[in-house]
This record gives sequence, structure tokens and C-alpha cells, in this order.
Amino acid sequence: MKFIVIGITDNPKPFFTPEVLEIIRQGKVFSGGKRHHEIVAPFLPADAQWIDITVPLDAVFEQYYSLFTNHYSLPIIVFASGDPLFFGFANTIKRKLPEADIVVYPTFNSLQLLAHRLVMPYHDMRIVSLTGRPWSEFDKALIERTPKIGILTDREHTPSAIAQRMLDYGYDSYQMSVGEHLGNPSLEKVTTLSLEEATHRDFSMPNCVIIYSLTSYLSPLTSKYGIPDADFALLDGREKMITKMPIRLLTLQALELPKHHVFWDIGFCTGSVSIEARLQFPHLTICAFEIRPECEAIINENARRFGTPGIDIHIGDFLETDISTLPRPDAVFIGGHGGRLKEIIAKVLTVLSEGGVIVFNSVTSPKVPIDSRQLWNEACQEFGLQQEPPLHIQLNDYNPIEILKIQKY
Repeated sequence: MKFIVIGITDNPKPFFTPEVLEIIRQGKVFSGGKRHHEIVAPFLPADAQWIDITVPLDAVFEQYYSLFTNHYSLPIIVFASGDPLFFGFANTIKRKLPEADIVVYPTFNSLQLLAHRLVMPYHDMRIVSLTGRPWSEFDKALIERTPKIGILTDREHTPSAIAQRMLDYGYDSYQMSVGEHLGNPSLEKVTTLSLEEATHRDFSMPNCVIIYSLTSYLSPLTSKYGIPDADFALLDGREKMITKMPIRLLTLQALELPKHHVFWDIGFCTGSVSIEARLQFPHLTICAFEIRPECEAIINENARRFGTPGIDIHIGDFLETDISTLPRPDAVFIGGHGGRLKEIIAKVLTVLSEGGVIVFNSVTSPKVPIDSRQLWNEACQEFGLQQEPPLHIQLNDYNPIEILKIQKY
């Protein structure tokens, strides 16, 4: 199986080198998107066969595979946008047909073209693709205070949606440049504007975006390692309804988050643990669960206050929540249990990855009618879980706390 993948721009009159023109003349089967077909149609042989690249891609690759199994010996010539190895179709071929022989003839990708139009060096630009992808990598780049980000967009993740998300979470010290129809002499347009201005504009597709800091240094939204408890919006103003900052940091340490990927925070209340984890470890996928509906507004307020987009919030009884479609956790913190700690642990164990950890903070207090340490011990014994040595801590006049931990083997 052999593919020749040729990169093109949006120019309706593309330029091809003599070598590429000869490849096209000798070709029989061609493939690409409908827009690509319109651009290259004048160059194709009269008897050319065209395979549209449309979703689902499995159907496209079935056509490719059928050709080769029927002794088709020439390469399939694919037209793709820009550099086919830059979030492009050559990568898809490599993934789906790893044994295929691939030759690539690239041109500039859209973000390179936009940087060229702006006369902007781009060796230090971080690239994020939002084309058919979630916000997670973009959120990570923001939290890490990346000064220059190139963004590939789609019809959902538009320049205006990107700008609005940045403003919602306090990332307002950026400027945005948008390139529309780059490479097309009659339609190309480059606009530089503020984030606020971008939220009120519509941009034609295809487009791409570069955002860049207006200052030489991007200070974090919070400059402290460990957010002061008083800085959080609280549940009914109750200071005791938050995992205290020193406990919070020790809890994150026990969860070993630098080496994990999916973190579940069960009983998030104000969201302090999820938000601290998001700030310190922005690579994490975080799912936060809470039974009290009033806490949804609180965690959203705190997420905006501290610039932590991307926390996946679930309101309702955890034991009744459908977790079958959620990413499997490898780190779980149980911050609240309502006397059903054993049932929560049992449910978590059905999805916890091998090597994953569960951490629970047990409070010793005569005012607490349920002995949470006893429930923890009973669960560990019932499920055959080996406990790690607990960490005992007491802050000021607060009740003593034990940070408890198990690991799944």
C-alpha cells in the first residue's frame, strides 16, 4: 500500500512543482475533501477516480483497502490541507495503516501562513488543535500561562468562543489575530483585535487563531502555592465546609497526581481540591461530584476566580450517577460520603485503574455521629485493600485529621 499525500492551501489556482505535476499526471486514484476536489479538479487526468474523505473515516479506508486487495499497484494520491503531518491526514494514514508506504509533499500550514502575514516569529509558539477535539489542551496551555498559542479551530471552537472562554476565566492579558481563508487571494483576511472585540465578531471558515500576551511576563492568577482558604467562595459562608489549605496540599501529595492522568473528586463542596489540583497539575482530566445542587454555582464561581476551566462537574448522588462513559480514574479523593463510604469505595473500585489510589481524610470529632475511620477500615477489610501508613495532622483548634490511602494492585 502506497500513498502520496500532497499539501495544498485554499488558493483556487494552486502552484505545483514539475515533480508533483508529473505525479498527478500519472495518477489514477485520488482522494481528499470536497473543497480539495474543487481546487485540484483542473489538474486531474480525464479518467481519474476520486474518493471523498468524509466521516466516518472507516468507510474511506475500506475503499482504500479494497483497491489494494484487488491488486491496485499505483499509489493513491491524497490532497490535504497545508502540511499533511501537522494534525493532518498523513497522520491518520499512519495510524490506520501503519505498514503503508507514505510520501509527503507539504506546503505551509495555516498557522505558519498566519504568522507570515503578521511577520511574527513562531518558533516559540505552542500549538493547540481544537478541530474536533475538546478544550482540554487549550485549557492546559492557559493555566500554564503560555505567552503565544496557535489554535486550529472548528465550527464549535470559533475565535469568538475561544475569546469568551478566556475572558470567563480571567485570561484577559492577550491579543488575538485571526486568519480567514489563508492562501486564497480573493478571500484571505487577517484581523487583529482584543478578546472583547472578538466575542462580538463572526469569522468565516476556515480560519485559525494566534493569541499572544501583551506583556513580557504573564503572572499567574494566584501567586501562592496553596490558595488561602479565605479566597474561596464558600458554602453559606461556612469556613468549616472546605478542606483546609495545608490538608489540601498534603492530600494532593498523597494522591501522587504528577504521575496520574484522571482525577475524581467525590464530594467537592466548594471545589477547593479540584481547583488546587487543576492549577498545580493542568495535565489532569478532572471529574468532580457533589450531591448538593447549590455547590454547582460555588465551584463555577471559584473556577472562574482562579482561572481553572475544564473541570467536569456532576451534580447528584454519586451512587446513582452513571459513570460508565466517564474516563477511568487513577486517582480518587473522597471528600464526603454521607455515611455510605463503603458503597462509594465499592463503586470506585469497579472503574479504578490498576495502580490507582484512593485517598480519604478521616476527621476525629465527638460531634460526628459516624466513625468514618471505622467505615474505612471495614471497607478495606471487606474488599481486601492494603492500607498505607496514615498521616496524622491537627491544625490549630481544628479536630485531628488522618489522611488515609490505599492503592489498587
